[in-house]
Amino acid sequence: MSFSQERLLQVLLAPQISEKATYVADKNEQIIFRVASDATKPEVKAAVELLFKVQVDAVQILNVKGKVKRSARGVGRRKGWKKAFVCLKPGQEINFVEGGAA
Repeated sequence: MSFSQERLLQVLLAPQISEKATYVADKNEQIIFRVASDATKPEVKAAVELLFKVQVDAVQILNVKGKVKRSARGVGRRKGWKKAFVCLKPGQEINFVEGGAA
């Protein structure tokens, strides 16, 4: 399966950095990304391999529902988004803090 490079550059939005994401990364050797809402598993796999030069073993995707928020003007809702759990092949790793102070 081949995807256009422009499309792959738009699939990954940001790494998801949270306490849970750090725990999952340590325990299961997975990295969590916020991805485009129309992204598919093969697209996410190809995008991670292209951008980070690593080999991806598996991808799980889930939709995160937006929270309901209330204010003085009534009820609003945050946008839903899509999260991808990317499992790397053994021996592979992505370091997001490259170039930072060690």
